[in-house]
Amino acid sequence: MSIKSEIRKLNSSSFRRSACPIACVLDVIGDKWTLLIIRDLFRNKHRYSQFLESDEGITTNILAERLQRLEQSGLVHKTPYQINPVRYEYHLTNTGKSLEPVVWAIVEWANKYIPGTYKPKRTKVA
Repeated sequence: MSIKSEIRKLNSSSFRRSACPIACVLDVIGDKWTLLIIRDLFRNKHRYSQFLESDEGITTNILAERLQRLEQSGLVHKTPYQINPVRYEYHLTNTGKSLEPVVWAIVEWANKYIPGTYKPKRTKVA
């Protein structure tokens, strides 16, 4: 998928409360779970079962809905890895990968101001 088509998907799927960039980003990734799924994708988790193993304990219905929303917004694409039954792997698109510095800025802020947060190692996203 090209960057232009990813951006087009992002624009068409976004509900805009205003033209404020922060409000627009929060409309896409600002709920309780979406950024954690993006974090897991940066940690090279790609399968549904791997997302469910995360410490935060996301429920299956919320996970399914958030993955679908991420795909509709052009941040994630899914590809089948099994045919019967069909099962998918989820990967960040180039637009999704461009969130990496944002995620790391949040991690660095938390490490500086919230005692007891761990310092994750950076991993290369495929």
